[in-house]
Amino acid sequence: MKIRYMTEADLDQAAAIEAACFREPWSRALLASGLGSPWNVYLAAEAKDGRLAGYGAACVIAGEGEIQRIAVLEEFRRQGLGRKLLDAMAASARKKGAGAMTLEVRESNEPAIKLYFSAGFRTEAQRKDYYRNPREDALIMWNRSI
Repeated sequence: MKIRYMTEADLDQAAAIEAACFREPWSRALLASGLGSPWNVYLAAEAKDGRLAGYGAACVIAGEGEIQRIAVLEEFRRQGLGRKLLDAMAASARKKGAGAMTLEVRESNEPAIKLYFSAGFRTEAQRKDYYRNPREDALIMWNRSI
């Protein structure tokens, strides 16, 4: 599996990954606008056959990074790909001057919470009713020393 910067040519596949992985997926247009932002880091996980197996999106502003998305297609899960994307986004954020990173995660998303915890993220707050479909709280996690 190869982690690389996402390009415009990846947008259709990234939008399909969004639809497969999230209850409220980002649109292709939203992905395209984020890809073009100088504050964002969009990474693609490319399978050996050239397809995208997953992708990650982060934003870096004022010395802090925010993980916006990590999405891995079901057939590629439990192979360490989410961790590779997370580590690559943290490295990219460091290069852009970030010393800490944050993220929000559904409180019921135990696999993601375990992944983030293993990468040094800790729960610092909770946002009530942050998610819809179904309504659920978000845990706000931070890694203060990426």
